[in-house]
Amino acid sequence: MDEVRARIRARHYSLRTEQAYLGWIRQFIVANGMRHPRTLGGAEVEAFLTRLAVERHVAASTQNQALSALLFLYREVLGIQLPWMESVVRAKRPQRLPSVLSVDEVRRLLAMLEGRAWLMASLLYGTGIRLMECLRLRVKDVDFARGEILVRDGKGGKDRRTVLPRTLEEPLRREIERARVLHARDLAEGFGATVLPHALARKYPGAQRDFGWQFVFPAERRSQDPRGGGVHRHHVDDAVLARALKRARARAGLHKPLSAHTLRHSFATHLLEAGYDLRTIQELLGHKDVTTTQIYTHVLNRGGHGVRSPLDAA
Repeated sequence: MDEVRARIRARHYSLRTEQAYLGWIRQFIVANGMRHPRTLGGAEVEAFLTRLAVERHVAASTQNQALSALLFLYREVLGIQLPWMESVVRAKRPQRLPSVLSVDEVRRLLAMLEGRAWLMASLLYGTGIRLMECLRLRVKDVDFARGEILVRDGKGGKDRRTVLPRTLEEPLRREIERARVLHARDLAEGFGATVLPHALARKYPGAQRDFGWQFVFPAERRSQDPRGGGVHRHHVDDAVLARALKRARARAGLHKPLSAHTLRHSFATHLLEAGYDLRTIQELLGHKDVTTTQIYTHVLNRGGHGVRSPLDAA
């Protein structure tokens, strides 16, 4: 497991990917009587993946994640090429449309939020960024002069730019000033070094304490880095916004399924309704393929592909 962890970190995979891969590899070993994976092979991998679909009824994305973890184990760590697994029972991938709020529902939801939770939720809806992209936002990547936000190392390791809503400029300035005060306090107490991606800490030794590299939404307390071991002020936990959204949904009287990602879906749908083209929305969202963005055109097809009911014409 230490070797798996070392190989994952050498490839700069995220901490969440590391935790997920280690979890699936551990489950695979336990399911096979604690035998070493080198003594197992394609048949055992097929059986494990089939049990996930047939007995545990996992989603297709969950089964694919387990497969990716085991392929990484065998190819990258053990140096073994598994045979193509044709007999795996695949979990069904449901064709679901994303839950989208109307403009009025978004306003009602945001009205029930306050403080940092309101600002983060407003950023998700106003920019279309993902939750973790919001939490990992650095001070230097907020460009007030150009009215844009630079998303670094987004999904797939890609950078992109998105719009900075003018109505959020002043609240963001106040939040950044709050982060500046916290950073100054950390420096005075002998801390203040943040976590940098990849090997930037070695390339730019002073960058860890530079304010531009600090998180826009810092945590209330310092914590120990699970990888490097140093004590840093990380970004705020994603559960903070999740809990705030759950309470705001109830107070706003909304009954649709709601998560932080719902605000991203609403951003894309409302841009389409406003007449923006798919290519522009694709770039703002950071989708690799425009077909991913096209799902929002289906969301717009209200009531059976936009057909007017004959009852309304009667």
